[in-house]
This record gives sequence, structure tokens and C-alpha cells, in this order.
Amino acid sequence: MSYNSSANTGSPRGLTILNSSMVQRSLPPIRPDLQARLRRFYKKLECKGYGRGPHKLKLPIRRSHLLKDAFSRIMSTNKQELRRGRLVVAFESEEGLDNGGLAREFFYLLSRELFNPSFGLFEYSADDIHTIQASPQSAFVDDFIDWFRFAGRIFGLALIHRYLLDASFVSHFYKSLLRLPPALNDLESLDSEFHQSLEWIRDNDISTGADLGLTFSVTENLFGQVVERELKADGSNISVTENNKREYLGRLIKWRLQRGVQEQTKSLVRGFYEVIDSRLITVFDAETFELVIAGTREVDINDWRSHTEYRLGYNDNHQVIIWFWEVIEKFTNKQRLHLLKFVTGTSSIPYEGFSALGGSSGSPCFCIEKWDNPSALPRANTCFNRLCLPSYATAAVLYEKLLFAVEETNTFGLK
Repeated sequence: MSYNSSANTGSPRGLTILNSSMVQRSLPPIRPDLQARLRRFYKKLECKGYGRGPHKLKLPIRRSHLLKDAFSRIMSTNKQELRRGRLVVAFESEEGLDNGGLAREFFYLLSRELFNPSFGLFEYSADDIHTIQASPQSAFVDDFIDWFRFAGRIFGLALIHRYLLDASFVSHFYKSLLRLPPALNDLESLDSEFHQSLEWIRDNDISTGADLGLTFSVTENLFGQVVERELKADGSNISVTENNKREYLGRLIKWRLQRGVQEQTKSLVRGFYEVIDSRLITVFDAETFELVIAGTREVDINDWRSHTEYRLGYNDNHQVIIWFWEVIEKFTNKQRLHLLKFVTGTSSIPYEGFSALGGSSGSPCFCIEKWDNPSALPRANTCFNRLCLPSYATAAVLYEKLLFAVEETNTFGLK
């Protein structure tokens, strides 16, 4: 079979900001049986001492060198320390206790840099800009093998400590990470025409396969040169028949999905299993793993409200709080996510919903605290998922101030 490598090779190198629409894909709610299995998974991690200490895995980070500092610290840490250490993130020259909020923000910011196509390791999938995949062009990035190993370690740490990554990958990426076999439908988002060709072979009798010219090899056009790749030993001399087409399709699918990124994938998987034992993750399929690692982005206001605490004079019946929830109802889903990012450090919601937003640190899920400065903008303390909300005089003022704070402010104040 011949293959023309005209598929998308990623976004222009000039892109410097990860498009927020890239990660707006929502996932179906997790089933109760899977919730039970995931609870057992995390209980097993706890019993085996993952993330429990007694030592700390300290990450001193400069915001201006976040990716470099994270790479240096995490790649210099041995496997045992990565698995056992209690994660503590500290941003240079910033006061704040890491009760989960700083680490949550760290993973959010790190993933937006590391997985940004402009960095060069990953690219948008062929049919949209909502999902990404390993890029063959990453071979031109300095030390790309180490960077993919680092990315694998980041996936492992996020999974252990229950933090979300702000990126959405194609399904076969998660399968590669979990060492699950690829399927024909994994090709659809990568290369729809190639997918349709293989579907035809699967669904039709090819008893005359020799006449079709199919062998266990593939030729591709790479930069104007025709190159033949054998899918198995002496594959160019083995004809595809009705009896062996299943093996042929399996090998061809694997070749296409790994085309140009074999070494990258190998290094990514290596880094992931340096952080977590492969025997512990059999609970996951690709969809469940994505939901756990990326969360959901559809905000359930009722769930949010039922897991909100109030402090210093506010309660559910206070007029300002009534206005606050009316404003949330008026906000678009995107604006609600901006507010969550402002207060919690991430714009994703754990698969369990807002009840898990506090993580394992014991922080409140979401807290609104009264602040007696009605002329000020709201401020947030991501360490404790806390919104300091002034007692504004009208609903209109509250709407204006809150909207300005979440859409125009990139930093947060600490009490």
C-alpha cells in the first residue's frame, strides 16, 4: 500500500499561546462502576505509599522559567522519590502555603507550555485543533527524548497526586501510554482517507489480494522520495490474503499511528512507568484515563453550589451570595471556567465533580469569603480555593467587578 505524507504536520512554529478552544472537548460522565474501580485504584496507591512521604518532593519554581525548573528538578529525582514523595510546589518570591492550590496551578501552567504545539513536541491532530498528538517534527527539538521522558513523568505525577493537565490528546496517545493495542477507529481523527481505505479492506472479501498488489509493506512519499517500509520480516514478498488481512491491518494501523514518533512514544512510556507501577493501572481504558487526567469542562452549577463553603458573614441566603449565583447563571461556560481558574488555579473539574476540587490536601472545595472593601475587585487565594468577595451594593456592580477580575487579571492576591 502506498501512503502520501501530506497530513497535517502541526501548527505554525510562531504560535505562542495555547488556544483555549483546544481543550474544550467534554467527556461523558463516569459510570458508577468505574468510580468504584477508581476508588480502589487510589486506595491501592495509598496502601503502597505513593505520594505519602515521609519525605517531600519539593519543586522550587520560577514562574519565568517554569518549564526549565520543572524539567531540571523532576529529571534529577530518582524513581523512588518520585513515587513516594509528598509533592510541595513553591513559586519563587511568592508567599503561600501549598495546600494543593499551588501544585494545581503548577500542573495547569506546565501543561500549557509543555504540550503547546509551538514548543515542538506535540502537534494538533489532522482534523481539528481540539486534540494533540506527538509530533514527528519533535525530533528537531534539542534533547527531545529526555523531554518526552519528562512528559511521561508529569503524567505519572499528575495521576498519583490527582491533579489535572490542561490538554486533550487523541485516543491512541492514551492507549500508547497505557500499553493498550490500537484500533482501526483510532486512525479516523489522524487520517480519515487512510482510515476509510482500511475499513474497506476489513469489510470486504479480498480473496484476490495478490491482484490488488497488497503485501506486508508500505511505501510512503517522504520529502519527494519514495521509501518502502516492511511491516514484518520479508514483508514485501508476503501477499495480503483474506486469511491474513487481520494481521496486516493490525501491523499497518500500528505503523501509521507510530509513524515518525516511535522513539518519542517509547521515551514517554518509560517516564510514565518510572513514576507508577504498570501493574496498578489495569483499571484504565483510554477514555477513563483521559477523564481522570484531563477532567471535564462542562460546569454543573448545582454541583458547584452544593460544594461551596462561606466564611466571615456570608451564607447561602446572604443577598450578595444570591447575586453571585445569579451572575454565575448569566456567565457563559467559558466565563465560569475563567472564574474557576482565577480561584483554584485550574479551569478543569475533576471527574468526581466539585466534591474533589479540594484534592487530598483537605482544602475546601470552593470557598467564598466576605471582604469588607466594596470598592475593590474580588481577589483569590488559590492555595485554599478561596474567593474574597467584597459586599457590593448592587448585583450590577458585582457582575461588572467579577467579570473584570476573571477576564483581565492574571495574578491573585494573598491575604
